[in-house]
Amino acid sequence: MWFIEDEAHAELQSGQFETRREAVGELRRRADLSWDTEPNLAPCASWRTCGRRYELIERDGAEEKSRELALEISAAGVHWHLANWDSL
Repeated sequence: MWFIEDEAHAELQSGQFETRREAVGELRRRADLSWDTEPNLAPCASWRTCGRRYELIERDGAEEKSRELALEISAAGVHWHLANWDSL
């Protein structure tokens, strides 16, 4: 299973995904949304200067198999950290 977590706020995002491709698809959807609207709106009081740092997490039951920074979204823009994300 794959999950998305906002590393900056230690906030597990809703949903779980069968494949990495499905999880990246959700991140693509979020990248197309404005930084200051849900689900990209940061939950902190300083949200205007904050943002989201989305990580992809792969789990096998209770065991975390991998974790990687995938996408950052803020007022400064969208920054992908995944190599070849557009080919997934």
